Amino acid sequence: MAAAVVSRAVFRRPRRRRWTGWGFVGPFLIVFAVALVAPVCYAIYLSLFRQQLIGGNAFVGLANYHLALSDPRFWESLRRVLLFLAVQVPVMLVLALLAALALDSARLRWAAVYRLSIFLPYAVPAVVASLMWGFMYGSQFGLVARLSSLLRVGLPDPLSSSWVLVSIGNIVTWEFAGYNMLIFYAALRAVPGELYEAASIDGATALGIVRWIKLPALRPALVVAGVFSVIGSLQLFNEPNILQQLAPDAIGTSFTPNMYAYNLSFAGQEYNYSAAIAIVMGVITMVLAYAVQLYGRRRAA
Repeated sequence: MAAAVVSRAVFRRPRRRRWTGWGFVGPFLIVFAVALVAPVCYAIYLSLFRQQLIGGNAFVGLANYHLALSDPRFWESLRRVLLFLAVQVPVMLVLALLAALALDSARLRWAAVYRLSIFLPYAVPAVVASLMWGFMYGSQFGLVARLSSLLRVGLPDPLSSSWVLVSIGNIVTWEFAGYNMLIFYAALRAVPGELYEAASIDGATALGIVRWIKLPALRPALVVAGVFSVIGSLQLFNEPNILQQLAPDAIGTSFTPNMYAYNLSFAGQEYNYSAAIAIVMGVITMVLAYAVQLYGRRRAA
C-alpha cells in the first residue's frame, strides 16, 4: 500500500524542463537565423517596394514579381542556365563516376596521386580558375592562339557567343568533377566486402559487379551530388562574370539570372526589383532541387 502511494507521488511530480539540448542547438539556430533567415526576410521585404521619382520608396505589393515573370531578359537568362544544367551536370557526374570507379577498382598505380590530381582543381578559387582558363581561351593570346598559329588552322574561338557556354561548362566541370568523385568514392568504400566475395564466388565479372553492386550502392550519393549540382548550376555567377571582361560581346549583363540581379542592384540601383528576381530564382532552385531529390528516391525504391 505504501509503495503504491509513493509511486503515485512520484508519478504526479512535475517534470523539470531541461534546457541542455537548447544549449547545444542554440548557437546553430542563432547563426542560421542571422545568416539565412534574416537576409531572406529582408530580401522579401525589399521586393515589396519600389523606388519612384515621386513619393520615394513606395509599397507596390507583388508588382516587382509580376514584372520579373514578364521580363524577357530574365527568362532568356533562365533558359540559358537550364540548358547549361541539362548538358554540363550529366557530363560532370559521369566523369566523376568513372573516376570513382577507377579508384575503387584497386587496379591503378599511384592511386593517391591520381585522386589528388583530380580533386586539386576544387581547391582552386573560382575567380582564379576563370582567369586561368580565360587567358588560355583567348584567340589573340594564350593556348588557343598558339595552337592556331602552330597548326596554321583557324580553331573555334572559345569566347565567341557560340562557344562561350561550352567554355564555361568546361571550367565548371574541371572545378567540381573531383569533388563529386570523392562523394562517389566514399559511397563505394562503404559497400560491405562480403558482397564482393559473394559475387566473386558466383562468378560475376568486373562489369557485373559494377552493374549489380556498385551502381545500386551509389544511388544515394548520386542523388546528393545531383542536388548540389543543380543548385550550383542555377547559381552560376563567378565564371561568366569574370569572363565578361574578356568576352564582353558574348557575355552580357543578363547572361545568367544571378548576373542580372547583381547588375540591376549594383549598376542600375534597382535594389527592389533585384530582390524580387533573387526570390524568384530561390523558389525555382528549391523546386528543381526537390524534384531531383524526389526522383532519386523513387528510383532508389
